[in-house]
Amino acid sequence: MKLKDTGKSADDIRALVKKYMIETYERYDFICEKAEGMYMYNEKGEAYLDFYGGIAVNSTGSRNPKVVAAAKEQLDAVIHTFNYPYTIPQAILAEKICTTLGYDKIFYQNSGAEANEAMIKMARKYGIETYGPNRYHIITAKESFHGRTFGALSATGQPDNACQRGFGPMLPGFSYAEFNNLDAFKALVTGDTIAIMVEPIQGEGGVHPASKEFMTGLRKLCDEKKMLLLVDEIQTGWCRTGEVMAYMHYGVKPDILSMAKAMGGGFPISAICTSDSIAKAFSMGSHGTTYGGNAVCCAAALAQINELLDNKLAAKAAETGTYFMTKLKTLPRVKSVRGLGLLVGIEFDGPIGLDVKHGCFDRKLLVTLIGDRLIRMIPPLTAAKEDCDKAFGIISDAVKAVKQEN
Repeated sequence: MKLKDTGKSADDIRALVKKYMIETYERYDFICEKAEGMYMYNEKGEAYLDFYGGIAVNSTGSRNPKVVAAAKEQLDAVIHTFNYPYTIPQAILAEKICTTLGYDKIFYQNSGAEANEAMIKMARKYGIETYGPNRYHIITAKESFHGRTFGALSATGQPDNACQRGFGPMLPGFSYAEFNNLDAFKALVTGDTIAIMVEPIQGEGGVHPASKEFMTGLRKLCDEKKMLLLVDEIQTGWCRTGEVMAYMHYGVKPDILSMAKAMGGGFPISAICTSDSIAKAFSMGSHGTTYGGNAVCCAAALAQINELLDNKLAAKAAETGTYFMTKLKTLPRVKSVRGLGLLVGIEFDGPIGLDVKHGCFDRKLLVTLIGDRLIRMIPPLTAAKEDCDKAFGIISDAVKAVKQEN
């Protein structure tokens, strides 16, 4: 929809949002009228270099032509049914994902939070049915983020964060240990514990990658204690970190894996994958979804995953991410640069993050902020070194402007 076709001005659109919408976001002060490739365009046609990437969704670029074509073709056949008849895109996508990742079964959902809800439910039901009624306890990491629905929110280890504040009490059955501290996780294991749930990289927690010793230690611990290892790859999955899935960096395999974001190329779809034996916990009627596995979303996701794999975007993310992070370490006022592939965080030596974010926006670069010191970037995996050079120049100018003001 174009602004010129609505009979309204840009100010009219802003006023409608203010009047009718419940706002929980800090809006960028522009109307996104078009997005393509590495760029978003406002109502004036001005281009913004997008290093936010739809929060790790637009991994093959905005409006990838093959994703768009697949969705359009499916729109002419079936938009939505429900999950009683078979649909072709659902089946073909299931085969593609399971054979690519080496899992037996997949269950579709609509969002990352819903995928994590399904993963939590499956782990608890498996534990109770296999070992008895008290085997439902799950250990997650402090500073983790697993979503905003109540199960996923309760799994999130951020009690002082706005995402939990005022919504208590959280659901029982969760404990929280220090990320990358294997001994801390071991100390919380009881006879009631059925699973450990972690992100390979804490994105919302400040872009902290797990160490190999930590992840391999968790796998060993779960095997020894007959627990499940649940890995949340909502943000890190599908080539973002330099491997198809981030867990592959560590030589471990989760018992249940959640995915979303990059999976759909802009369409709302998510999933969990697991083994035949664990999947049996979801018996007929025990879990369900109206929109999960929607035909158009599955067709788009199949095209998106083919684009990611056929164009070897995991390897490209690894190469480009190393190049970008090396450059970012030369910025002034940088305390650390961390990440994996093209999931990148810059931590500054003081609370200048918001000023830098706004300075980048003024210079037409889109980045996101965590806390008051860390800028996070999750651009399309199609980003070239030239795009990184441009982003680096803008960030450098924004930091220097803050330095001069202070």
